[in-house]
Amino acid sequence: MSATQEVVPSDHRARLRVWLETPRVRNTIMGVILINAISLGLSTSASITLRIGEVLSIIDTVVITIFVLEMILKLYAFGWRFFRSAWNVFDLSIVVISLVPSGGNLSVLRAMRVIRAMRLLSGIPQMRAVIMALLDAMPGMGAVIVLLGIVYYIFAVMATQLFSADFPQWFGTVGESLYTLFQIMTLESWSMGIVRPVMEKYPQAWLLFVPFITTTAFAVLNLFIGLLVNTMQAAVEAEGEKEMARMEQAMVDRNDELIRQIAELRALIETQIEKQGERKDDR
Repeated sequence: MSATQEVVPSDHRARLRVWLETPRVRNTIMGVILINAISLGLSTSASITLRIGEVLSIIDTVVITIFVLEMILKLYAFGWRFFRSAWNVFDLSIVVISLVPSGGNLSVLRAMRVIRAMRLLSGIPQMRAVIMALLDAMPGMGAVIVLLGIVYYIFAVMATQLFSADFPQWFGTVGESLYTLFQIMTLESWSMGIVRPVMEKYPQAWLLFVPFITTTAFAVLNLFIGLLVNTMQAAVEAEGEKEMARMEQAMVDRNDELIRQIAELRALIETQIEKQGERKDDR
C-alpha cells in the first residue's frame, strides 16, 4: 500500500506538469497578463477610475488570484525543481511583490503592480531568446562599459578644469560634468543648449566636444549593438546546430533500429531454413 501511495502522487504531478506546459494553459496565462496590463493602464486615468474603478479592482483581484494559483500548482507539480529554472523564480518574485500590501508607507509599491506585465518576458519563447542573448552578451558589454567609463571620466575632468569657472551650472564639479556629458552623448539639446554657449566664451571648445561625441555616441555605443547582434546570431546558430544534432541522432537511432530488425529477420530466416533442412533429413 505504501508503494501505491508513492506512485500516485508522482503520476499526478507528472500529468499536472504536462498540463501546465500545454499551449492552452500558457496562452491563457498570456491573455491574463495582457488583460492585467491594460487594466493597470486604465487605472491611471482618474475619469475611467471614477466610472469603472470597482471593475478594475475586481479584475486586479482575479488576476493576482490566478497568478497565485498558477505558482502553487507549479510548486506542487515541479517540487524543488521549480527553483532550477530562473524563469520560474522570476515569475514567483513578481507574484510575491504583487502580494506586498500597498497601504501606508508602502504605497509606492502600488505602482510596482505594473511589473506583472514583465511576465510576458518569460511566457514568450522569442522574448526569452532575446533576454538570454542579452545576458550572454553581458561579459563583453562589461568591458565596453569600463571603456566608456574611462572615456567619460577623462573628458569630465578636462571639462571641469576648463569650463567650471564660467559655466558652473554645467561643469562646476566632476559629477555635474558627467551629467552634462551624458546629455551631450544623447544628442539632446547639445549644440544650441550647451556647446555653442560654451564656444562663445571658448571658441576652441569644439576640440573637446566633437571627439567626445564621436567616441561615445558613434563608436562605443555601436560596440553594444555589435555585441548584441553577434551574441544573438551565435545563439541562433547554436540552436540550429542542436537541431541538426538531434536530427542526426534520430537518423542514427533509426538506422540502428533498422539494422537490428534486419538482423532479427535474417536470423529468423536462417532458423526457418535450418528447420526445413532437418525435416527433409527426417524424411
